[in-house]
Amino acid sequence: MNSISPNLNIMIKASEKASKVLIRDFGELENLQVSKKGPKDFVTNADKKVEKILIEDLLKYKKKFSILSEEAGYIKNDDQQNTWVIDPIDGTSNFLHGVPHFCISIALKSENEITCGLIFDPIKNELFYAEKNQGAFFNNQRIKVSKKVNIEECLFATNSDGIKKTNISSRVTGSAALDLAYVAAGRFDGYFQDGLNLWDIAAGVLIVNEAGGKTSDIDFEKYEKINLLASSQQIYKKLSEKVVKF
Repeated sequence: MNSISPNLNIMIKASEKASKVLIRDFGELENLQVSKKGPKDFVTNADKKVEKILIEDLLKYKKKFSILSEEAGYIKNDDQQNTWVIDPIDGTSNFLHGVPHFCISIALKSENEITCGLIFDPIKNELFYAEKNQGAFFNNQRIKVSKKVNIEECLFATNSDGIKKTNISSRVTGSAALDLAYVAAGRFDGYFQDGLNLWDIAAGVLIVNEAGGKTSDIDFEKYEKINLLASSQQIYKKLSEKVVKF
């Protein structure tokens, strides 16, 4: 693995540990689909179990850092300048229905910027990560955003109706974090969405930018109702003209 900071190393180890629970629980969902109990409570519990492991592991090494997580909310600790931003299962609806497209997302917010982030898809064993000014990586290989310049040839990800009637192609995958990871890796050419939460996109925004892409200016002190556009530098303006202003 390329040289990484102690903070990113902590994040990777925590996500790998939590992913074991996630994979096991996902494997049990098939039986729950036909049980009287049903899978919804099970998924909620899985979310909380994964979150608990992540928080405990991250705070074991950085006891004073604060926490912002989808389930637990904001946990104020001694160090409020550094905050772990966690989404234990991004793509819970996919998880619930047995669709193997979800991930763990962790970012470190230092004051009003994201300094490192990772997105880990445990089913596909795909790890996307980045640190500020250090580039973006997929399973230890450097990644770059798409080089396409013709927007009609592009494939975009979204879960938004905020697009004009055009002939551009878009997909809804059910995971904002993985959408951004895929933009960084050049699998998608861009992403746009409104009404997002910080834990959905904190890691992904950094990874896209470090992969040479461009994202909307974001106030990282804002935790919800975030509008985001992400793509390569070359097509950002073209895409923004196609998308209805949020």
